Amino acid sequence: MTANPFDPTFEQLPGSIPVFPLMGVLLLPRGKLPLNIFEPRYLAMVQDALASDRMIGMIQPQATEAPERPPRLYGLGCAGRITSFAETDDGRFLITLTGVCRFALGEELPTTRGYRRVVPDWTPFAADLAEEVGGVDRDRLVPVLRQYFRQQGITVNWDAVTGAEDERLITSLAMICPFDPPEKQALLEAPCLKDRADLLQTLIEMAVHDVPGGETARH
Repeated sequence: MTANPFDPTFEQLPGSIPVFPLMGVLLLPRGKLPLNIFEPRYLAMVQDALASDRMIGMIQPQATEAPERPPRLYGLGCAGRITSFAETDDGRFLITLTGVCRFALGEELPTTRGYRRVVPDWTPFAADLAEEVGGVDRDRLVPVLRQYFRQQGITVNWDAVTGAEDERLITSLAMICPFDPPEKQALLEAPCLKDRADLLQTLIEMAVHDVPGGETARH
């Protein structure tokens, strides 16, 4: 894949980023995440990002014991760059974030516009800026994936699935499949493409074969 000339190098990654805590939503490097922005604090976040480096960190919130307090965040997220932007007549932003690099959660900074901002630690994830290849056992994955999509009622362009490069395939599946938040987090934290592909395979197999009550799904 040809490098995007607008993507930052590792040395150009910012020292602080706004974060968008969203439960059950996963962004991975080079994945594309469409977002419908309507809350005032996140409208402000997008405006500020567009005025600077266009970077926003996606991170999942954890369950909070006190609803009046901001929820604690998971320790790892993924930053994306706004690569598509549109306004709506009713005051929303429609944006697409393209994943750039994962980050470990550092210090949270005070803000004045309502959204949260953190100091990211990019150091463990320098390899995220280069596309990964290999490590996907398609002969094992595709048959169970057909069962899974049929079970979930998801319509798929199978030519696009079989023709996709390994990283794009695994990234897209990990982002769109309706896994639970802890499972999404585990996919984000997988060290490499092969580990993420193996975990994705396991999650899909579990979903296909396990139903409530411990019975085996029949097809």
